[in-house]
Amino acid sequence: EVQLVESGGGLVQAGGSLRLSCAFSGFTFDRFAVGWFRQAPGKEREGVSSITNVDDSRYYADSVRGRFTISIDNAKNTVYLQMNSLKPEDTAVYYCAALQPSTLATMVYQYNHWGQGTQVTVSS
Repeated sequence: EVQLVESGGGLVQAGGSLRLSCAFSGFTFDRFAVGWFRQAPGKEREGVSSITNVDDSRYYADSVRGRFTISIDNAKNTVYLQMNSLKPEDTAVYYCAALQPSTLATMVYQYNHWGQGTQVTVSS
């Protein structure tokens, strides 16, 4: 059974940084994609960033490119999302999701395993 556990959310002032972690387990294929998504109150869930475990492919939404960095530590079975220069509009519940077997995937509907989410709040 695939399990995804997010951590690292919290309250930060605008301009600050947070690092989210997604610990994953239970994958049965040797190629998979992991993505970060977010959902603000009253809005649809949107893709933020995604990565695969087998090459250097990465995806960033335009709204976060240059501020957020996704990385994977295959030895620790963890995907990280380093978020810098945070803005109030980054406030949302952030979800980690996985898809296997897969190359890079960027859309919500493509993913079939989801974590419980972690709240990120950026104050102005």
